[in-house]
Amino acid sequence: MADAHRDNERAPRILPDAPASLAATAADTSADRPWPVRHLSPKIGEYIARMSPVWVEGQVLNVKRWRHLVFLTLRDTDEQLSLKATLPASEVDALGVSLEDGARVVIHAKPQWWPRGGDLQMVGDEVRSVGLGDLLARIEALKVALAAEGLFSASRKVALPIIPRRIGLVVATQGDAEHDVVTNATDRWPAARFEIRRVTVQGPRAVADVAAALQELDALEDVDVIVVARGGGSLEDLLPFSDEKLVRAAAEIITPLVSAIGHEMDSPLLDLVADYRASTPTDAGKRVVPDAAAETERLDGARALMVAAVSIRVRRERERLADLRARPVIAQPVRMLEPHRDKLHHACANLRTATVNAVARARGEFAAAAASLRALSPQSTLDRGYAVIRDASGTVVTSPADVAVDDELSVRVATGSLKARVTEVAPPN
Repeated sequence: MADAHRDNERAPRILPDAPASLAATAADTSADRPWPVRHLSPKIGEYIARMSPVWVEGQVLNVKRWRHLVFLTLRDTDEQLSLKATLPASEVDALGVSLEDGARVVIHAKPQWWPRGGDLQMVGDEVRSVGLGDLLARIEALKVALAAEGLFSASRKVALPIIPRRIGLVVATQGDAEHDVVTNATDRWPAARFEIRRVTVQGPRAVADVAAALQELDALEDVDVIVVARGGGSLEDLLPFSDEKLVRAAAEIITPLVSAIGHEMDSPLLDLVADYRASTPTDAGKRVVPDAAAETERLDGARALMVAAVSIRVRRERERLADLRARPVIAQPVRMLEPHRDKLHHACANLRTATVNAVARARGEFAAAAASLRALSPQSTLDRGYAVIRDASGTVVTSPADVAVDDELSVRVATGSLKARVTEVAPPN
């Protein structure tokens, strides 16, 4: 610690205040009254010097030891950001483990500005290693929080398509995962088509790259399922697949998601939010497409069952038809009409007799009526030489007083009628 303080004492000191002619504050500067760099740089140092020491976590890169100091770069695990830092060699040695590139540490440091070089550096006095247990504890805490939000709920998961039009595949730029998925899928279903996105699956760029690939594939209309595949790795290598940003990005896509990270011991959180977890990329390739040979066999079996079912139905119907044809009513259908034919003949005979009787009866009644009518008709009187005389109005003349001389009369005789004129009216005797 004393060595670190002695080094700090050797750091460049803040320059004296600028001449009074310069602007007093940054807000007072202008294009005509600028601050020179020699004046601005110490001001930045003064501002940064007021900051308190802070605990900061990151990934170690470019570790170099010089005498009693260790110089390194502390990089963010998710973003492309980094800071330079120094640590006492005694603190690094006290870790008990070798501080190598890629290790995750937490350091207690104070920001320091180097005015002459315009460089910001974290001057540390303590360092702690982020162990496997710490990482697992953080992942478990995030898992509980996301589960409470319902991101891992079974109700959110959707079934994978039976035959996807196109398979979205997110894999490393190099590795066997792509080969395993594509080979096994096309072996099972030769017509399988892929839309592949090769991205970084490890390190600080992995989260952003994988999330962007998921969103891009989800936007393609003919991509019916997305597979994220990686051929396993250590817990530290798979940390991006438990990152909250990536997990939430996976939960937001609509396309069914298959996670094939291939880490059996500790499943990344991406496995939990995915619609299906494949144990390996090979398993994913077999899961996203059907087996063409098995489907063909199933079709053949279904076809055979259909043929057998139709044959049985046709045979049964033939037997029923034969039974129907063997019945007497079907063999000689005329017999069924014979009783009705006899009834019809008997009814026709009765109808004929009734009609003849009715006509004869009507004729007798008609003759009797005609005789009565004839007996009562004036015609018989006319036939004996009598006549019926009517005046011009058609009124029957019964007395000489009913007419006058020159009246025209109509005389009805037995076989016709004639006209007459009155020439004389004789008084009644």
